[in-house]
Amino acid sequence: MSSYQKEIVKIKHQGREIHSVSYMPNSNEKCPVVIFSHGFNGTNVDFAMNSELLAENNVGAICFDFCGGSVHSKSDLKTSEMTIFTEKEDLSAVVETIKTWENVDPDNIFLFGGSMGGLVSALVADEKVEGIKGLLLLFPALGIAEEWNRRYPTLETIPDIHELWGVRLGRVFFESIHGYNVFDHIGKFNKNVLIFHGDQDEIVALDYGNKAEKVYPHAKIEVFPGEGHGFSETGNRRVAEMTYEFVKANS
Repeated sequence: MSSYQKEIVKIKHQGREIHSVSYMPNSNEKCPVVIFSHGFNGTNVDFAMNSELLAENNVGAICFDFCGGSVHSKSDLKTSEMTIFTEKEDLSAVVETIKTWENVDPDNIFLFGGSMGGLVSALVADEKVEGIKGLLLLFPALGIAEEWNRRYPTLETIPDIHELWGVRLGRVFFESIHGYNVFDHIGKFNKNVLIFHGDQDEIVALDYGNKAEKVYPHAKIEVFPGEGHGFSETGNRRVAEMTYEFVKANS
């Protein structure tokens, strides 16, 4: 018999539905929970291994598909309707939903985000400082706004649709971050932050991980030699184990 229950959970908010998967320990005690946010064009499956490791060790996990977050998403919205702010609303809705669950310790909710999901997790943590116990960022894409604003410096230059890696992004994605400075909206989170970053990342420069470490009052960066944007199996396993250790140390 498995030591945890894996279940599909549908979370409704703002007229849309989020497809999520919960991995909860078979225990009547309230447990800490890690909410995993995938990166651009990812899905809940990206952090299944991490979630299973946690759930087998009495830590709950929730993985979900951002609405419009991927061509493979099982949640609502088209990719052309998604922005980092709709993703922020999605993650906030997941936080608010699970903290009411009987088997969740509402004082021990952790956010873990990869790449664009790391950016979104960082933004939510800054707004919900009281409600979030710790933050884990895997090669967080903190340069998204800066880089797109360089590419489309004026609102007139923004196209109706921009296809990136096979994903159709709408004008709203770029308009919503026009003139937006990410670093003005992160860094207030005053609890522990753990950042994982590879030194060979060609999508999100290690500089962003290093900058994030300096922005937070209590952050530590773990640099993975030879890892890029998307870790090897060995790297991912180490991230999963360090995540468990972080939760245990901070719960």
